[in-house]
Amino acid sequence: MSGQEEHKNPIPTVDTIIDNNSQVLFIKRSKEPFKGKMVLPGGFIKIGETAEEAAVREVKEETSLDIELDHILGVYSTPTRDPRGHIMSTVFIGKISSNSINREPKAGDGVTSTKWVNIKAIEQEDFGFDHKQILSDYGEWKESRQTFWSSRHSSKNN
Repeated sequence: MSGQEEHKNPIPTVDTIIDNNSQVLFIKRSKEPFKGKMVLPGGFIKIGETAEEAAVREVKEETSLDIELDHILGVYSTPTRDPRGHIMSTVFIGKISSNSINREPKAGDGVTSTKWVNIKAIEQEDFGFDHKQILSDYGEWKESRQTFWSSRHSSKNN
């Protein structure tokens, strides 16, 4: 092989869990993949942008809310988690900033609607990507404060 070998790397994205009294904010996608499905606010990290900056930007673009990030739930990198290709996501946990605290989220870029989902009612929703698993992991995180990654979806696997 020559030194000019082409590198094909996973594409980095972010997703953000915004918890408000055990209600997590979801958006309904307006385009494929998973058009019409509920997903966490998130998207692709731009060149020159940190993952944290991308998370705050994506939430603002998709929900009109300003947020502050508190924690990282984990990294989800299973190669088949997104039908567009190998796309990995850093999932943050955040809260609504004081300047947005009394505002309702508004559907923005690529979003048909927003919805607060009770953590205990995830079976009733139709989620896209692996976001049902992420929400399940988040429920466990609230008890344990353990981080997650693609091959570690619960403490039962340890």
